[in-house]
Amino acid sequence: MIGVELDGDELIARRRLPATPERVWTAFTTPSGIAAFWGGSHATVPPESVAVALRPGGEFALDTRAPGGAARRLRFVYVSVAAPGELVFDEPLTGLRTTVTIRAAGNGSELTVHLPSATWSRSISRGSGPVTTRASSRP
Repeated sequence: MIGVELDGDELIARRRLPATPERVWTAFTTPSGIAAFWGGSHATVPPESVAVALRPGGEFALDTRAPGGAARRLRFVYVSVAAPGELVFDEPLTGLRTTVTIRAAGNGSELTVHLPSATWSRSISRGSGPVTTRASSRP
């Protein structure tokens, strides 16, 4: 892992991965990959709950289930899709915009997840803090 930083009030998470950019892209754009990324100790995401329409204006959506049983459907809209290098998507309820950049680095890839200040600070002010916590802890 390279790290997570706040640049002013922008959140930027970077990680080096031992996988090609194409493989990382697949992990961010397929139901099983999305389920693995969004799931973890804080929630499970059944792969069969993930729907993906990978195109600008298309959506990806998933069901999360917290350890206590609370369930929530998350929905995101793709703004830009440029395989295998960049995804930009919005979370319509909060206005949170996320940019995922994947670049070749040595024998693998560097993954950057970027949340501009205008979107994630607005998300926190609306009471959606867990969205930014999830993004910062799972680059």
